[in-house]
Amino acid sequence: MKKILLVAFSFSLMISCAQNSKKSSSNGYWQQHVDYTMNVDVDVEKFQYTGTQKLEYTNNSPDDLNNVYYHLYYNAFQPGSEMDARLQSIADPDSRMTINEGTRQKPVYKSRIAMLKPSEIGYMKVKSLKQNGKEVAFEVAGTVLEVTLNEPIKAGAKVTFDMEFEGQLPVHIRRAGRNSRDGVAMSMAQWFPKMAEYDFEGWQAHAYIAREFQGVWGDFDVTINIDRNYTIGGTGDLQNPQEIGHGYEDKSKPLNVPDTDKLAWHFKAERVHDFAWAADDDYIHDIVKVENGPDIHFFFKNKEGVIKNWRSTQEPTAKAMKFFSENVGPYPWNQYSVIQAGDGGMEYAMATFVAGGETRSPVGTIFHELAHTWFQQILGNNESKYSWMDEGFGSYITGLASNKILRGGEGKPSNGSYRGYFYLVSSGLEENLTTHADRFNTNRAFSTGSYTKGSMFLTQLNYIIGEENVRKTLKKYYNDFSFKHPVPNDIKRVAEKVSGLHLDWYLNEWTQTLHTIDYGVQSVEGRNITLERIGKMPMPIDVTVTYADGATENFNIPLRMMRGNKPTDATVIEDWTWSHPSYTFSVTKDIKKVEVDTSKLMADIDRKNNVYEAK
Repeated sequence: MKKILLVAFSFSLMISCAQNSKKSSSNGYWQQHVDYTMNVDVDVEKFQYTGTQKLEYTNNSPDDLNNVYYHLYYNAFQPGSEMDARLQSIADPDSRMTINEGTRQKPVYKSRIAMLKPSEIGYMKVKSLKQNGKEVAFEVAGTVLEVTLNEPIKAGAKVTFDMEFEGQLPVHIRRAGRNSRDGVAMSMAQWFPKMAEYDFEGWQAHAYIAREFQGVWGDFDVTINIDRNYTIGGTGDLQNPQEIGHGYEDKSKPLNVPDTDKLAWHFKAERVHDFAWAADDDYIHDIVKVENGPDIHFFFKNKEGVIKNWRSTQEPTAKAMKFFSENVGPYPWNQYSVIQAGDGGMEYAMATFVAGGETRSPVGTIFHELAHTWFQQILGNNESKYSWMDEGFGSYITGLASNKILRGGEGKPSNGSYRGYFYLVSSGLEENLTTHADRFNTNRAFSTGSYTKGSMFLTQLNYIIGEENVRKTLKKYYNDFSFKHPVPNDIKRVAEKVSGLHLDWYLNEWTQTLHTIDYGVQSVEGRNITLERIGKMPMPIDVTVTYADGATENFNIPLRMMRGNKPTDATVIEDWTWSHPSYTFSVTKDIKKVEVDTSKLMADIDRKNNVYEAK
């Protein structure tokens, strides 16, 4: 099924960004580059596969490298793995990965990984590895392959690694796996030996324990040989659609599908840092063609409820593609795949896995995962170290798009997600956003911190520097850091350049401390108003005064360390220093009411003291 949607937007390939990502730039920034060529043969009965991989690795760093590291993600799905151990030790394990053998009131969680039989586990085995044609020594350490090079990779040099590998797709427990709850046969994420990132902080060879990922930018050329009845959706552009069919073919051209048991699906993807795919013998494949934009491919199970709910998502998804492209930056590839696979939702290069849809529409999840195209697949921050940047920023822009497209609103920031943050603070479970994603003490602290508090970083930025400046910040962030690996200081500096305000204090207080915001009206004496800072985190303050005659006046009190104030129609008065816990100003008429932050975009943990009303 193909549809043409008249949703037009600018379609840019960002060629200059792609070129910059392959070499050191004049300002000292550099990043590594990889080119993968892989050919895999899949046994759909045993859920096993064998493959060859040719990897051309370019060392754009100023360092000579004596070792390299690969991720072997499927080794996590084995009894006794680090992922298994973490499931058994964390206080609130993921319910998808455990079985509760107790009660709801007194749960006793058991790891599903610990229960896997040899035929059900996941594994990734490297059979051979060569560096420039010569065998090279390696050792498997759980989910990481440690390689000792025959010769160092010199700064600026290129090397070729040739590998033979085999894998087994585990029973579906998390993200990837066989026979998901939706009945999808193969969710193939994290399926190949993947080169770890080496950046200015060193090797990012993190074990696969629970959550986030990072990859090296590069080009992928992948051929998948699989049973002819299976339809594949995933990363990349299919190079041989007339030899495959399955809804990819051009109806105006003759099909030339070979009469063989298996078909060879040939995909190419440029400027991506991952490659994922899913396969099933009962997929429906719809294509929505967006005018002046990408083709959006939808893959979903042939079930009555699923068909209705998944097709209802197609037009809103196209509108979301337009919204994100207009409000962040142009989508840079020819296609995007939305695939019923995995568990929940998970973003990958040019594709997303989304579970469910039989009883209700998965459109909200699709919006969030589509947003990750910009915040992690184009703006590729290190998810393990800065999960709040991709999860939070993705949640922020998803909220704007959902409000406008699904609810008919204006697409403006709101404080709708603050409740979760306030609960986390009151529970005592909150941890710094600088915590590595795998090392949060609880899943609640990770998820609320990364998704909610990360989103609030941008929502509050609207309060601090103004909505128009935040809109400009997101676009400049895209233009400056597309196809690069931005860090927290980069988004802060972009916002500073756009607004002309100093924001180091904000990045520090919100992401590197557990300081909270609490401002109140301390007293009103005659026409003198005294405000107090109760929490440790400073902020600029908006105050609305209602006079006895019914008139209102808005005041903006800049924070001195900002060295200025946001654009505002309010009366701007003397700035407030961080070191002074209270601040007094006077008005010219009798006062009926004083309220701090009527927008409620400031994450004030106690709003009861924000209002004074004359009796």
